[in-house]
Amino acid sequence: MSAPTPQGSPSRLLLWSALATIYVVWGSTYLAIRVMVEDIPPLLGAGVRFLIAGLIVCAWLRVKRGPGALHLTTGQVGACLLVGVLLLFGGNGLVTLAERDVPSGLAALIIASVPLWVVVLRAAARERISVVTLLGVAVGFAGVAILAAPGERPDGATTLGIVLLIGAAASWATGSFISKRLPLPRDAFLATGVQMVLGGLAMALSGLAAGESSQVDLGAVSAGPAAAWLYLITFGSLLAFTAYTWLLKNAPISKVATYAYVNPAVAVFLGWAILSEEVTTTTLVGSAVIVASVALVVRTESAPPRQVIDERRVALESG
Repeated sequence: MSAPTPQGSPSRLLLWSALATIYVVWGSTYLAIRVMVEDIPPLLGAGVRFLIAGLIVCAWLRVKRGPGALHLTTGQVGACLLVGVLLLFGGNGLVTLAERDVPSGLAALIIASVPLWVVVLRAAARERISVVTLLGVAVGFAGVAILAAPGERPDGATTLGIVLLIGAAASWATGSFISKRLPLPRDAFLATGVQMVLGGLAMALSGLAAGESSQVDLGAVSAGPAAAWLYLITFGSLLAFTAYTWLLKNAPISKVATYAYVNPAVAVFLGWAILSEEVTTTTLVGSAVIVASVALVVRTESAPPRQVIDERRVALESG
C-alpha cells in the first residue's frame, strides 16, 4: 500500500483506493455491529473484538521493531487507559449497546455529530472559534434534535438507545479532545494498539460484571453475527486503520477528513439495502442537516480536522 510512484508520490488510484476503504469499511461497521448484537452480548463482543485487534497490532510492532517497540512509561499507560476507555468503552461500547434497539443508519447519523462536540469542548476550553463554525455546530445539533424527537424516529428506536448514542458521541469527542493533552506514546501505532487492548479489556470486564457471560452460547451464535464480529476485527479495526494511517502520511488532511460526512451516508444506505431499515422523511431531513453541518465545520476550521481525526484515535472507531 505504501509503494510510491517513480515521481515519489502515490498514484491517484492508490489514494482513492485507500479513501474508498475508510469510506466503505468504517461506514459499514454500524451495520456489522447491528448484526453482531443479534446473538453476541454487546460489551463482551465489542470488548473482545478490540482486545484481539489491539494484541495483533502490538504483536506486529514487537515482530517488526523488536522488544523496545512496546516500552511504555507509567504515565503513558495511564493516558492510554483513559483515552481507550473514553473512545472504546464510552464511544464504541455505548454504540454497541444502543444498536440492540436503534437502527444502524440512525446510530451512524447521531455519531456523526462527534466533530460538533469537539468544537463545543474547544469553546469550553476558551479556544477561539469562528462564527461560521459556531453556526455549523448549532445547525448540526438541530439535526440531532430532529432525529431524536419522540414520535419521529424509525420503528424500534428507543429513547434509551438515543440517549446512549448521544453519550457515545460526547464520550468519543472528549477522548479525542483530551488525547492531545495527555502523554500518549509518540508512535501512533503503539498508542492505538495499547488503547485497544486496555479499552477492550475494560469493556469485556464490564460485560462480565453485567452478567453477559450467562448470555454466551457459542453453539447458538448464527453465521451472520459471527461473520459480523470477525469483520469488525479484520476490516473495521485492522484494514481500515492501516489505510487511514497511510492516508495521513500521503494525502491532504482536508481530503482524509471527508470520511466524517461520507460514513453516515454509507451506513444509512447499507442499513436500508441489507437490513431493510426504515428511512423516514424525518431521517432524511435530519441526516441532511447533520452531514451538511459537519461538512461546513470540517472545511471551515483548519485545526479541528486533525483534532477530530487524529491518527491515534479515529482508527479505533468506530465502530
